[in-house]
Amino acid sequence: MSIFHAINTSASALTAQRLRMDIASSNIANANSTRATINENGEWEPYRRKMVVFEPKDNSFQSFLNTAANRPSTPGQGVEVSAIVEDEEPFKQMYNPAHPDANDNGYVLLPNVNPLQEMVDLMSATRSHEANVTAINATKGMLMKALEIGK
Repeated sequence: MSIFHAINTSASALTAQRLRMDIASSNIANANSTRATINENGEWEPYRRKMVVFEPKDNSFQSFLNTAANRPSTPGQGVEVSAIVEDEEPFKQMYNPAHPDANDNGYVLLPNVNPLQEMVDLMSATRSHEANVTAINATKGMLMKALEIGK
């Protein structure tokens, strides 16, 4: 295990949380976009909320072998984004017959984005980002003190 293991682990989390913040910001920015993609029928669809899926970084054979043998494995290697998926929740409908995207009944399909939920997700990602910065600074401080021992 490297002396920089803790820093590398926190750095991977920083990268993942930054992407999570970017996706939440994109969701908020497109909360009212009624024309985001064209479906298979050639019609416009509203923006569909996106979500980030994380997974552990350590997928080595040794980690699977240790798990199968019930032996303690090495500490985690960090986190990575495995996918960015679209939320399959149905679109919201609003009655507005004057809207250019209204259907024959006067309803407009709106994105399945809840701005309140996105703000909570954004705050959570920000706090996780801050916690990882604090962990990196603490690790850096411990490494500096370890170097001072040799003086």
